Amino acid sequence: MTTLQIPSPSESDGIDVINDFQPSLSTVSTSVEKTATDALVLGVAKSPQGPILLPNPLADEAAKGVADSLKALGATGAPDQLLRLPGMDGFSSETLVLIGVGSLTGEASGGITLEALRRAAGSAVRQLGSVESVAIALPASTVEQVGAIAEGAAIGAYSFNHFRSSEEARTSTPVRDIQILTELKDKQTRAALDRAAVVGSAVRATRDLVNTPPSHLFPESFADIVTELADRTKAPAHAGGSARAAKVKTKVWGEKELARDGFGGILGVGSGSSRKPRLVRMEHSPAKPVAHIALVGKGITFDSGGLSLKPAAAMTTMKLDMGGAATVAAVVRAVADLNLPVKVTGWLCLAENMPSDTAQRPEDVITIHGGKTVEVLNTDAEGRLVLADGLVAASAEQPDAIIDVATLTGAQMIALGVRTSGVMGNEDLREALVMAAEDAGESLWPMPIPEEARSGFDSEVADLTNLGDRFGGMMNAAAFLREFVGNRAGASAEALDPESSRIPWAHVDIAGPAFNEKGAYGYTHKSGTGVMVRTLISYLEGLSR
Repeated sequence: MTTLQIPSPSESDGIDVINDFQPSLSTVSTSVEKTATDALVLGVAKSPQGPILLPNPLADEAAKGVADSLKALGATGAPDQLLRLPGMDGFSSETLVLIGVGSLTGEASGGITLEALRRAAGSAVRQLGSVESVAIALPASTVEQVGAIAEGAAIGAYSFNHFRSSEEARTSTPVRDIQILTELKDKQTRAALDRAAVVGSAVRATRDLVNTPPSHLFPESFADIVTELADRTKAPAHAGGSARAAKVKTKVWGEKELARDGFGGILGVGSGSSRKPRLVRMEHSPAKPVAHIALVGKGITFDSGGLSLKPAAAMTTMKLDMGGAATVAAVVRAVADLNLPVKVTGWLCLAENMPSDTAQRPEDVITIHGGKTVEVLNTDAEGRLVLADGLVAASAEQPDAIIDVATLTGAQMIALGVRTSGVMGNEDLREALVMAAEDAGESLWPMPIPEEARSGFDSEVADLTNLGDRFGGMMNAAAFLREFVGNRAGASAEALDPESSRIPWAHVDIAGPAFNEKGAYGYTHKSGTGVMVRTLISYLEGLSR
């Protein structure tokens, strides 16, 4: 087990690491009598006629016995329904587990989608967190199905218990050994399993960062963790040791460097805190990249609202406000681990938004990196200010596209709820991200940027204000951010269509989906979710094909 060193607020706390747990993923034959794990997982689907036991490797008589008992057991096949039965003759696992996969689709893939497999596997592993080893006998006749099961299981194998007082609680881990039953050979599935391990690690790292309390995660410690994450980049195991993932390079701007280089947004937001802001640049740069994509992440390690103070109840989840930066950091590391031939630069805009006698005030005017000025009318509209700095810096390097990720607006939750993220910006890039999300099994919905939205940010004393019209707040915030996306090299600033000159850009608002305040479901635990990590990896993989 590896650990991420993180500073404690005091020496007496004794809490200075975050565990980076990695389960073992493997494929085994469908000979269940040879599979010695604590639990064997089978799938149950819903149908108009009642629950259906999915194809499985049990002997015919045993399978019939289980199938005939489904109704008596109360099995419905509904997603997340898990039933435990004692082991039986014919296999050596101590427990037989039935996991619901939902309704069959009638697709040629056996009637179950890849996302249903991901969720079922992840749900089973999540709910079986107290066992050491699990064998999963869901439909796995193709490499894609094996990959989906492995990915769901790797994401479901998660816990965040480092801040518990007892040694037993702190050192307990999720399911360590995950075996997938399939007739496919190891050489056919190895790459899929290695990819699932990388994706699972990236999602868990994002969750760890989001779940870490603000007493322990602040701009400086965040930058230290990211630097350590970058140093731990590894080559994929399926490369047989012959390949080496490119090391992720990092550069950190402290308070003096931010002032020197004119990052007024990050400095302004962080001016009220004794824990000073940081900007981190991460870079994965392969020898012959097929494209250069810049990722910009909002990293407000705690958001009190500043002098425009939030109500007390609204602050209780504000450790999540650095979810965009956590996502970007994890994705850059994953891209390097996967050795993708895409240059990816990540910009993490880190600050703590606190009220004090040094905090920025409503009606202050700040200068964003690059020279544009902003009148700050509400200090709780701070995420767009730090992102503005990051977008300008990213644009200066002339990437092929820029994607920013942020827990930006409460309006996102009003418009799309807590499980669907919104994406705005360049139409082609927006649609490419929606397609990547569909492949990854995440919910991403395209939204427009209204033509009139920009005028809501007009200021009498500066280039623009940070507070637009109240209604349509998610889309209006995107209109503000778009003002800081640079033009492509050689493009005319006076073009009749500004979109044709601007670097392709998309803004992803993950305010609700980044943090699950309700019950766990599928492979998603309570608290930090790691949303959009898989979508961004899928998008970058698509550029590599």
